[in-house]
Amino acid sequence: MLTQDKNFDELAENFADRIYGGAKGDWRLTILREDLKEVLDKTDELAVFDAACGFAQFALELAEKNHQLTLCDISEKLLSRAKADFAAKDLAADFHQARFQDLSAHLGQFDLVLNHAVLEWLAEPYAGLEILLSKVKSGGLLSLMFYNRNAMVYKNILRGGWRLKPILTDEYIGKGHKLSPPNPLFPHEVIDFVENHGMQIIRHTGVRVFHDYLDQQTLADSDEAELFALEQRYCRMPTYRDMGRYVHLLLRKA
Repeated sequence: MLTQDKNFDELAENFADRIYGGAKGDWRLTILREDLKEVLDKTDELAVFDAACGFAQFALELAEKNHQLTLCDISEKLLSRAKADFAAKDLAADFHQARFQDLSAHLGQFDLVLNHAVLEWLAEPYAGLEILLSKVKSGGLLSLMFYNRNAMVYKNILRGGWRLKPILTDEYIGKGHKLSPPNPLFPHEVIDFVENHGMQIIRHTGVRVFHDYLDQQTLADSDEAELFALEQRYCRMPTYRDMGRYVHLLLRKA
């Protein structure tokens, strides 16, 4: 069982390659841009909080649109990379090396809160989510992306063998390689939680609804552009969207 939130300092380079390297990372950012198009198109300045920002790629795009950014992460290495990327483009932001749960007590509310691929690495995901919801202004937005437990179950069952018993006993949670998150979440449970806290779903999207189920040979034999076209076609359709490796919810506070 995870007793404290994950710090990626020791895995910073591996994190960059596995999570953001290549087509998978590009697709993820493309899906976020599509879901948050209304934000990216806004001309008035928004107050944005990127809670556990990592390398802050998407926050960087918002900064280029002249929005006001507050960013935090517990990883010194990831935050340093984010600072360097902002500095390289001569963009300003308010950076904090801290857990968002601790920093939030010293912050007001925001027009937009970002929390991408973070909850699954927290010791207490729903306690963290409740704090995030409290940081959203009335009428404001939360962009929440989390690692999908449905996908973890399905992928392991497809691989079969010794993996079946741990799925039956729920002992697969927290196992596997170092970038296998310990607290993946079921989308229906997250949706119940946020709706019970007064949030309305504006966008509901799966990220990599097909790609991560294909073996390496199948991927090598497939046209990348065609595969991404299929991802775009089906990623917001019920059934497929809840099978994505990640699920993205764009939520508005009533």
